[in-house]
Amino acid sequence: MNAIITVVGSDKVGIIAKITAFLAEHSINIADITQTILSGNFVMMMMVNLDAADVTIDQLRVKLTERGNEMGVEINVMNERVFSSMHRV
Repeated sequence: MNAIITVVGSDKVGIIAKITAFLAEHSINIADITQTILSGNFVMMMMVNLDAADVTIDQLRVKLTERGNEMGVEINVMNERVFSSMHRV
């Protein structure tokens, strides 16, 4: 199963490193990633694969929300199918 992870917040050192290290610890593969800085705000979107993960998508959502709170950024996790359905034109 694939999921979309978005990260938004004030830019600071280590955001990508902390999130990607967390994903690696849980055997979550990053299939695609993009990030940019918009008016001083860090914005990142990742597509990840959860097939080998040691957590469910719901557990991932809770853990990344906690991690985001610690880092001062907002992290959202959504099933790719739901995300694609929401953004279909």
